[in-house]
Amino acid sequence: MKNLLESQIGEMWVEGEVSNLRKQASGHWYFSLKDEGAQISCAMFGAKKREGSESLEDGAKVRVFAEASVYEARGQLQIIVQKAERAGAGDLQARFELLKRKLLAEGLFDSDRKKAIPKFPHVIGIITSGTGAALQDIINVLTRRAPWVQVVLFPVRVQGRGAEMEIAQAIEKMGDPEAFGYPRCEVIIVGRGGGSIEDLWNFNEEVVARAIAACPIPIISAVGHEIDFTIADFVADLRAPTPSAAAELAVPDGAELLARIGQMRLRMARLTRERLKRSQHAVDSLKRGALQRDGEKLLRETVMQLDSARVQLSQATRGALDQLFARLHEARVRHQQHHPAIVLERRMDAVANLQQRFERAAKNQVTLRGNGLDRLRGLLRALGPESAFQRGFSITLGPDGKIVTSAATLKPGEGMRTKFADGETLSVVRAAISP
Repeated sequence: MKNLLESQIGEMWVEGEVSNLRKQASGHWYFSLKDEGAQISCAMFGAKKREGSESLEDGAKVRVFAEASVYEARGQLQIIVQKAERAGAGDLQARFELLKRKLLAEGLFDSDRKKAIPKFPHVIGIITSGTGAALQDIINVLTRRAPWVQVVLFPVRVQGRGAEMEIAQAIEKMGDPEAFGYPRCEVIIVGRGGGSIEDLWNFNEEVVARAIAACPIPIISAVGHEIDFTIADFVADLRAPTPSAAAELAVPDGAELLARIGQMRLRMARLTRERLKRSQHAVDSLKRGALQRDGEKLLRETVMQLDSARVQLSQATRGALDQLFARLHEARVRHQQHHPAIVLERRMDAVANLQQRFERAAKNQVTLRGNGLDRLRGLLRALGPESAFQRGFSITLGPDGKIVTSAATLKPGEGMRTKFADGETLSVVRAAISP
C-alpha cells in the first residue's frame, strides 16, 4: 500500500484547515488538515526549515504541497508536507504576476521614466499608518541624519479592504499639494512595515501603482522587509528594502556632511601651506643662485603677488565656509518658518479673514433684500385694495361671500356686506335698479 500510494499518487497540493498542531522537540510537526467532510493526518519533518511553516497554526486555512504515504507502524494514511502557504496565496501570486506583466508592457517600470531623488530635500512627505512602527523608524532616522528636514505626514490605512484607495488618494493629493492645502514636498516616502502577502496586498493594487506613476514628485517605496517585493516597488522612482532604509536614502547624513566639510577645510589649508612652502623654497634658491645680487629686487613684485595670492586664497576659503554655514542657517530658518505652529497661525488668520468677508457679504445681502421688500411693500400699498379704499371706493359682497360686480345678480330681500376703509356695513336689497 505504501509503495502504491507513493508511486501512483505521489506529490499533490492539499487545502484545508489546520487542527491539532503538535510541535515536537525533534523539530518535526504533526497536525491534521480537515474540511467539511473529511480530514487527513499530516507530518512535516524539520518543519522550521520548510517553506511556509510560519503559516501553520490551529484554525488556519492553508495549502500544502505533500506526498501521500502510509505510516506502517499504525497502518495509517498520511501526507508528508514539504511546504505550505496560506490558502489563497497562490491566487494572489497569480494576480501579482498578471498585473506585473500588464504594467511592464505599458512601460510603468521603465528606468527612463523614473525621477531622480533630490540630494538635499528640505520637505519630505510620508504616506503610511499614523500609528505604525514604520513611521517612528522613518522619523527617527530623519531626525538623526537631517534635523533640518520638515516632515509632512499623510496618515492612511495600510491594510484591509479599501486601504488601497486611501493610499492612492493620498499620493494624488500630495502630488498636487496647493489644490488641497498641503506644503509642497520634494520627495515622498510611501510604505509600511513587514507582514504576510495578504497584509502587503494593498500595495499590489493597480490603483496604487497608477497613482505612483502619475505623481510628479519623486516617490520612494518602502514596503515590508528586504525580501518583500510589491508592484509599488517596481513603479516607484526608488525602492527601499525597509522604511528605515527609505529615510536613509532620502536624506544625506548631516554629521557626515560636516565631517567632509571639515576634511576639505583641513585639506585646503594643508595644500595652501605646501604651495607656499614650495614657493618660498624656490625664492630662496633664486636668492642663493645667479640672482644673488639683484635677485631681491627682481623678486619683490613676485613676493608681493604671492602675498596677495595668499590673502585671496585665505579669503576664498573663509568665503566658501561662510557660504556653507549660510546655507545651513538658511535651511534652519526655512525649517522654523514651516513649523506646524506657524503654519497653523497663518491658516487661522486666513480663516478669520474669510469669516469677515462672509459676514460683510451676508450683511450686504440682508440690506439689499430689505430694500427690495420695502419697495414691494410700497408697491402693494399703491396697487392693492387699501389705496382704492382711501380714494372713497368700497367693495360689496353678496350673500354667498363673493364680490358683487352687477346689480342684476342681487335679488330683493337678500343681504349684502359692504367693506370700507374703516369698517363694514350690512344691508338688505330692496330693489335692483337698472340704468
